[in-house]
Amino acid sequence: MSLNVAIFGLGSMGYGMAQSCLRAGMRVHGFDVVEAQVARFLADGGAAGPVAEVAPDLDAVVVVVLNAAQLESVLFGEAGVVAQLRAGAVVLACATVPPEFAKEMEQRCIATGVHYLDAPISGGSVKAAQGRLGIMASGTEAAFSAAGPVLEATAETVFRLGDAAGAGSAMKAVNQLLAGVHIATMAEALTFGMTQGIAPETFVEVISKCAGSSWMLENRAPHVVAGDYTPHSQVNIWPKDLGIVLEAAKASGFHAPITETALAQYRAAVDMGLGHEDDAAVAKVYAKDAGLTLPEKHS
Repeated sequence: MSLNVAIFGLGSMGYGMAQSCLRAGMRVHGFDVVEAQVARFLADGGAAGPVAEVAPDLDAVVVVVLNAAQLESVLFGEAGVVAQLRAGAVVLACATVPPEFAKEMEQRCIATGVHYLDAPISGGSVKAAQGRLGIMASGTEAAFSAAGPVLEATAETVFRLGDAAGAGSAMKAVNQLLAGVHIATMAEALTFGMTQGIAPETFVEVISKCAGSSWMLENRAPHVVAGDYTPHSQVNIWPKDLGIVLEAAKASGFHAPITETALAQYRAAVDMGLGHEDDAAVAKVYAKDAGLTLPEKHS
């Protein structure tokens, strides 16, 4: 496959997507504010070259950054890539952003002759590295067609949710409501179990096979048991993502009290200095409040 692709954002998800594109035979350029990540990607087979040199020959740009401000900066900032792309190239915007913002980005791209696919992702860093993500996508038929090879390389399932941007981001907001609440609820249940004499490892063994389980519980609770908070998905993500959920809910006149409660726990975790830890570290908020000692990482 001769596709020429750039990945902006080589964090746990973006790096996995970049690896998947490399395996598919694409020429892949990787960009990140962390130079060590760029050097690592080059060592793994990524293509070199500054943005200004490679942009005119790109077929697709995949943006896997933290928030709307970073996405806009990559696309339309001082050295924004969109103005340097050829007509017919496609942007796959994978960040979690408000639906209205996605619509705005689509219109600005279309005005330059560049396709835009609203393409938020789900599945975690392991599935990203395996090319098995779920992608909640919306955009024009031309955008889907241009993005097709990248979608095939990176996704196990592509959900086609509409012919314009916004629908993908709306679905991602629904997903993030559930995911964020599930992680916080896992932390609450695990630490509640400790107050009842149930060891964290016993909690995981039993609940993961019972009706109270969830994908997030099965994925994150073992991090607490291992005492390992190496970030696969940071605590810092959730004040932003659940904030998007609540902004959209407010605009629709919808009250989301469970989301509000979960958001308060993530904010408390950030206040404790846990923002850059794995999001399972929200369990430390409950442990602190209850005077509990969570398992520690063994060397």
